[in-house]
Amino acid sequence: MAESKSLLQPVEDDTRQLARRLIRSARYAALAVVDPVHGGPLVTRTALATDLDGSPILLVSALSTHTQALLKDARCSLLLGEPGKGDPLAHPRITLQGQAHQIARDHADAPRIRRRYLSRLPKAALYVDFGDFSFWRIAPERASLNGGFGRAFELTASDVLSPVGDAQVWDVLDAEACEHMNQDHAPAVQTLAHVLGKGQGEDWRMATLDPHGFELAHGDAMVRLEFEQTVEAAQGVHEQLMGLLAKARKGHLPQAPSNS
Repeated sequence: MAESKSLLQPVEDDTRQLARRLIRSARYAALAVVDPVHGGPLVTRTALATDLDGSPILLVSALSTHTQALLKDARCSLLLGEPGKGDPLAHPRITLQGQAHQIARDHADAPRIRRRYLSRLPKAALYVDFGDFSFWRIAPERASLNGGFGRAFELTASDVLSPVGDAQVWDVLDAEACEHMNQDHAPAVQTLAHVLGKGQGEDWRMATLDPHGFELAHGDAMVRLEFEQTVEAAQGVHEQLMGLLAKARKGHLPQAPSNS
């Protein structure tokens, strides 16, 4: 039975921020496809990264049933969100519905997707170049966000994705900014992770960057921090990072972003 519209909450900026955090901080997801043999639903677990705009990126083997399913029918769905302590239904989660597109090795986006995937999931370097593995990008068409009991939202693709003007410019900015922060400002990265990200342990690193924020990684842990304003260029990234760092050093939490 379809969910009654009266039960849905209005989508605000903090709703979009929560959706982006759930998607971009996820390291794995439940992937639902159409079984290529029996025609029914098939669900599996898959590792996850995101492209610059927030589109989920999968690395899958041609030997797997879900890859064969996507080759036959590109429709799919992803469930993301960590259950946490206590009642698992009290924790936020998001379901994305969309179409899967295989990224050929000679595709112009392939180097960027490979870099971003390995930045978040470095252990995948052991098999990323195996001949039977390929990257797939999920193009979201709609999303259902459950922020906890009594907090249900229907989202569009524009609600969960980030605006990226020139992808090549952002690709360079992403790679250079993360390298610069990790090599030259490692203590600042630790401060951001510990204070704003509530992360535990040492050796946090900036993994990936986008117009709305960035991810910090430590082992199998990942946290998402959002800028207070959407940025469009390197100067904006620098200003937002310095602003967040100033708040972190004061022990303050960042405010919700002023635009999406």
